Amino acid sequence: MKLNYIIKQTAGFLSLLFVLSFSACKKENNDKELDAAPTTDQVKFTITPTSTNANVVTLVNQSPGFKALWDLGNGATADGNTVTASYPLAGTYTVKLTIATAGGSVSSTKTVVIAATNPAMLTDPAFTTLSGGLSNAAGFTWVIDQKSAGHLGVGPITSQAPDWYQAAADEKNGQGFYDDEMTFNMNALKYTYDNKGTTFANAANAPGIGGPAGSNDPTVNYTPATNLTWLITETNGVKYLTISGGGFISYYLGVSQYQILSLNENEMWLRCLDKANAGNAWYLKLVKKGYVRPVIQKPLQAANLSDDFQATANFSWTAENVDFVRPYDNPAKFPVNTSAKVGYYEKKAGGDGQYGNLNVTMPYRFNLATTNKVRLKVFFPGGNDFTKTPATVSVKLQNSLLGGNAWQTQTEIVKTLTAVQYNTWTQLEFDFSGISGQTLYDKIVVQLGGEGHPNPGLFYIDDFEFK
Repeated sequence: MKLNYIIKQTAGFLSLLFVLSFSACKKENNDKELDAAPTTDQVKFTITPTSTNANVVTLVNQSPGFKALWDLGNGATADGNTVTASYPLAGTYTVKLTIATAGGSVSSTKTVVIAATNPAMLTDPAFTTLSGGLSNAAGFTWVIDQKSAGHLGVGPITSQAPDWYQAAADEKNGQGFYDDEMTFNMNALKYTYDNKGTTFANAANAPGIGGPAGSNDPTVNYTPATNLTWLITETNGVKYLTISGGGFISYYLGVSQYQILSLNENEMWLRCLDKANAGNAWYLKLVKKGYVRPVIQKPLQAANLSDDFQATANFSWTAENVDFVRPYDNPAKFPVNTSAKVGYYEKKAGGDGQYGNLNVTMPYRFNLATTNKVRLKVFFPGGNDFTKTPATVSVKLQNSLLGGNAWQTQTEIVKTLTAVQYNTWTQLEFDFSGISGQTLYDKIVVQLGGEGHPNPGLFYIDDFEFK
């Protein structure tokens, strides 16, 4: 009995060892097969026109491999074993299938011949909105909407908005970005990218067009291809604009497909991915060349602004390149000002502080015929070097709609304190009644210690009012 048991156990062990050895050998053989480099003759696929529309074909991969990647020859790409491709215009298109295995990747091509243009496939209004339609021989030209905040932006791939960064108006001046012209022509779906010789490129992707590798976005000398086409497609209700041949729209990110977030006769907002940074989604705002966005005037009303730098004010200051604290202990509780708390204003040293100020933009234009005087108190410590930092208080009224050029039409009143006014509170009034007919201003700027110089200064401000 005992001997029979031992024999049975031994036989079972040998059987198990044989199975394991066979399995190991089989796995090793499979690994060798998977690691073998694929060959061109293994890349096989079929092209079948659909029964209802010869301009739409079904592509089926018949090759081994982990991944099937398609270049459809019409500017679009796809992945998967079965995909659909649309060719609205007559012509010959080259389809390339790339299969990827553990041993590498390999490609093969076939041609698709489309005998006739199918105008019914070009009825999506987006085609005409973007290009002007088949009757517009010149097409429409689009440019970056440089005056609009967020004309360039970036956010996480999981979002549909530039949550991380939005460029301010004109922020990228001089970088070969704003002079680019993108022309979309519906005839032969021709796309023309005129970059005036240089292209603004994303730092991580710039080497893709011959630019340098680095941490800053470069301006790259680049000659665009001249045989590019464009196509609008729709997937699950989302429209995409695709440029053929590796073409792109103005800012180079290594990609050619753009999600159309919005499109009308004058404005377009696009979203695209980032070839070098898979977690990023980028945004571009464009306008039709020559389009001037209409100015929507704010209502006109009398100013009503007051801040004692202690209680809650009825507006909020923007501190631009100054160190500003409110409330702050009053450094000298003397007449004219015995308030416990005031505002602390420190002009920064160096280039960044040259134009520092406090400012506020209101949702209305100032009716200076009704309210036209600004009053405030200041304290200038005598320890400032007033031979380098002017002992001045400037109040400016500006038109915020001009963005960074608001100063060009401003009205400014400057008061200069004398030595006897140092180390004490001084009440000042700025009278704008001389421009009471002016109706464009909606922004007020307060600047202590002058501008256009790199020298620091320490000041205090209190009891501001414009009402």
